[in-house]
Amino acid sequence: MALLFTSALACSVLFSSCLGSFTLSRRMLEWNNSIGNKYINEAVFIAFNVVLVYPLVFVADLIVLNSIEFWSGVNPASADIGTTKTIDTKDGIYTVETQANGYHIQKAGEAESIDLTFDASDKSWSVESGGESSKLFRFEGEDKVVMYLPDGKEMPVELSQAGIYAFRQTASRLYMANR
Repeated sequence: MALLFTSALACSVLFSSCLGSFTLSRRMLEWNNSIGNKYINEAVFIAFNVVLVYPLVFVADLIVLNSIEFWSGVNPASADIGTTKTIDTKDGIYTVETQANGYHIQKAGEAESIDLTFDASDKSWSVESGGESSKLFRFEGEDKVVMYLPDGKEMPVELSQAGIYAFRQTASRLYMANR
């Protein structure tokens, strides 16, 4: 899945006039690269792939945002924080709200939506969808994060090469078990 996502992002740069700008996916990756040192960035990248944040963002870009951009000429993910746009497409009406902590996209007439939320009180990131919220990870000081695994367990991850390697092994096992 990560290979597919990376390939699609590479193609979007080469063929941006045909495929759309993939603004939300690019912003997500830019944010990921800016949150800390290389160990934090890698831990977040792996976690967001395991809990399907990156694949969902990619699909939202591919199917919704880039289609809107193709037909209207404007990608709603490039809007300023606090703005809400309603976009009428042949596939339905979408409301896209740009928030300080991410994006909220909702199709008119459907209850499902997806939000990524940062909670400053405990320094954690969560994904919210279908009325359910799942914590992804929280920062613990400068050299450790606690990753919330899909099976409900917590895994402290030292932000070092060894810590990231251990988390990658655990994430790979969980991903393969959920296939």
